[in-house]
Amino acid sequence: MQHSSTFPIKRSELDMLREEASSYLKSVQWEQGQRAKNKSKEPKEESILLYLSRANNGSKSSDVVSVSKTVLGLKKRLLPESVALPVYLNQTLFAVQEGIILGLWIRDSYYDASGLSSLNERKSTLDSNGKREYESKLHTATAFMLFSIAYKILNDLKPFASDDLSVMKQKFAGLPEVSIWSPIKGISCNLFYYDKYLNHPEIIKSDKDVIDFSVVFFEALIAEIQLRKSTLEYTETIVDRTYKLENSEFAVSGWNNVFEGVAKSVEFNQIQFEQIVGNKDAKHFARRLTERMLSYDFTEKKNPFQELGGFMPVFMGYGIPGTGKSMLIAAIATRLKEHCDRLEIPFLFHPMPDTLISTFQGGSAEKMVEWMKPLQDPTRLIFAPIDDAENNLQERTAQGVSAGVKEVIGVFLRYTEGAYAVNYGNSAIGLFTNLPEMLDKAVISRVQGRFKIDGARTENDFLDQDHLWWRKFNKTIPDFVNMDDPEGYDYLSDQGLARTLGDILKKVSEPSEKRVKQVFNTVEKLHEANDHMFYATLYKDIQDIFPFFSSRDVRNIQSAISLRLTDFDLEEEWFSNPDLYFKQDYDTKFNMLRELMKSNMKGLNFSDIRRQEVIRYLDNVATIADTDFNRKVEARVNQLNIEAEARNQISKS
Repeated sequence: MQHSSTFPIKRSELDMLREEASSYLKSVQWEQGQRAKNKSKEPKEESILLYLSRANNGSKSSDVVSVSKTVLGLKKRLLPESVALPVYLNQTLFAVQEGIILGLWIRDSYYDASGLSSLNERKSTLDSNGKREYESKLHTATAFMLFSIAYKILNDLKPFASDDLSVMKQKFAGLPEVSIWSPIKGISCNLFYYDKYLNHPEIIKSDKDVIDFSVVFFEALIAEIQLRKSTLEYTETIVDRTYKLENSEFAVSGWNNVFEGVAKSVEFNQIQFEQIVGNKDAKHFARRLTERMLSYDFTEKKNPFQELGGFMPVFMGYGIPGTGKSMLIAAIATRLKEHCDRLEIPFLFHPMPDTLISTFQGGSAEKMVEWMKPLQDPTRLIFAPIDDAENNLQERTAQGVSAGVKEVIGVFLRYTEGAYAVNYGNSAIGLFTNLPEMLDKAVISRVQGRFKIDGARTENDFLDQDHLWWRKFNKTIPDFVNMDDPEGYDYLSDQGLARTLGDILKKVSEPSEKRVKQVFNTVEKLHEANDHMFYATLYKDIQDIFPFFSSRDVRNIQSAISLRLTDFDLEEEWFSNPDLYFKQDYDTKFNMLRELMKSNMKGLNFSDIRRQEVIRYLDNVATIADTDFNRKVEARVNQLNIEAEARNQISKS
């Protein structure tokens, strides 16, 4: 959903609310509801829930708590020798205060925008309809305020929290209650339970635990508000606008842009494409990917290449071990990072972590959602590689596949196509695998672009691979490598980037896979190759051999053909002078690309391109299917050979 307008959150206005926010940290009162007290009867996390339910020692009167005093108490308990308030404790207290300040500003903004301020002034004279409207708007104001408080706290603390919060989440027993009756009650209830958790000795055992727990606690608060938002009325002035903090990237955009954590860019080795031997197809795809991502328009939140049909948010690189998959991931990240630094564009390198699969039921899905959520951030360019993709995205019907893998695949499918799939054209997921036949069929069907990573394939490739190794000796021990250079070849001259994909695929005219070739030959006897009916018949016959071939595969072929139409270089001077293209508005960029596309299409033949891309795709389908079958046959034959040899040895003994 696009928000129609943006409103600034001025820091000078926030400063005026600082004293009110501090008063909440110093002291709040809250009387627990009966439902929260009854939570002690639930079996899960009984000790913590019992502790929370008896937080005011069974007294009927309100209990008074002070978060600031509790934090000082933690300092004495955890770090008694420390004179000043330790960094993590100070950081957390400051973040909570800043969150409350921002929430109070959001409260006041909603009061004015929704007409609640006017209703509040006339509260004593309102009729029954007016009172109902007043109460309903008060609940919505409180919910949006609490959402904004939690959102800001997570923004400030998540970058400093531990990468793995599973242990803290296991300790956390949930929120006994959340009040949205009024802003005062909302903050008081929230801080009451936050304070009680902080005081529990099993929750906080180190100063870093304070940050980790705060992230878990306020994530739970956002989740609770999200569950309730459908029951709220008068939300028009929430969903139609964005509130952006002055001199900051932070913004609150209705309920829909839910903050799920700030992902930090992972460190990676700097690799240039010239250091990768062979892999012409892979390097060409990678270069085009970076150019398309860099064309993303941050103002309009869309990419002109999407409109032209030349952007693929999910792609796959596959090949045997040792052919350069990890180097290619690093090279794509390096190229994007270098251009982003030059163009002053935020960049996130966001590889899938190795620790995604959890032993807890539902834990893998939760971790996968956490990993996928940053891909919906429209404020950065995001490259999200999944190395050894077969580990976490394995065929679900295979024997022994864990429940965690099935959870991960379920989330992946929802977030790559469906209600959750928000794609602005600024992010790309790359699957890299040695075993594409082991990937789940539904996952493979989401892959819109695919290329082989086959490493060195020619004499010159192997020459260059050796050259990259022994030239290091020339720097440290000159004249040590006393061997003759090849005649008529300059080292690394074959490792440059191809001009177009057509240069790489010009030899592709016939399928290489036996079963695909047989179908091609049969269909060619029925229809001319430049007849549309040729492809309709071909797809139907392919489906008879490979039942999993579907309309989605046809769409993927169509996307690959569209990609070829945008297979042109961006002008070199656009990179040296970003004002010429990259810093232009969306419409200007789109028109510039459309002119390039028109001039590029003059030398293309649609029929040839279609044939090449169909052959590439169907060969790939057959390779994956046949490899899977052959592996199972080999495993079965090997097992039979082992059993036969075992029987043979037993008979001899």
